[in-house]
Amino acid sequence: MRSAYLRHKLTLLGFQVAFVLSCGVAQAQHFKWAPRNNPEFDRRKFSYGFMIGLHTSMYEVKYSEAFVTQAFDTVHSVQGSFGGGFSLGFLVNLRLHEMLDLRILPKAGFYNHKLTYYFTDRTSRQQSVETTMVELPILLKYKSMRRGNVRMYMVGGITPAIEASGKNDAETTQESISINRFNLSLDAGIGFDFYFPLFKLSQEIRFSRGIVNMLGDDPSIYNQPLQYVNTNTISVYFIFQ
Repeated sequence: MRSAYLRHKLTLLGFQVAFVLSCGVAQAQHFKWAPRNNPEFDRRKFSYGFMIGLHTSMYEVKYSEAFVTQAFDTVHSVQGSFGGGFSLGFLVNLRLHEMLDLRILPKAGFYNHKLTYYFTDRTSRQQSVETTMVELPILLKYKSMRRGNVRMYMVGGITPAIEASGKNDAETTQESISINRFNLSLDAGIGFDFYFPLFKLSQEIRFSRGIVNMLGDDPSIYNQPLQYVNTNTISVYFIFQ
């Protein structure tokens, strides 16, 4: 009796598994053979668009030899914190190969960087630097095969940038950290292309690491304990073509 019951349960389980697998195969076939929006979009030699980006960025610091001297024995540490911002720009895309594109994205980025100086008496002082940067990312885009109306890709390249305007909370140069106007970063990220009847939308996440020293040469008590300052930025982009 018990063996008959087990056979009955196994038979029902087999039917359920077969049903789930058949549904999965049907969905996969539907996805594979779904009608394609803009099937010839990626065959264009040049394509254009615009982008909106949200980012969080911070300064990473390296201490100078002066940090361990008696002049700064009351300074416990200097730490950067992430600050939000956004960017707006355009896209020029050049098709190099079926799987490879060259992308240029001139844009304006709005940043808010903060450095906090902690002292041994448990007090702290903060330096806040707000900047507007004109940036020119030059990226290579490596694409996967298109599946229905979705395509995955990876990007990598460099981004030179120059400050268009900036503001520091301090009233005098001696009371503020000095930051250079030029930056250069290495970029890497991943994203997805979504094809619609009238346009293509790309959603992308990108990490940028500054490779130049942004610490300025102007004399300042906030510059002296530091030797090197570079940027780390995480961005999310929405690109319309």
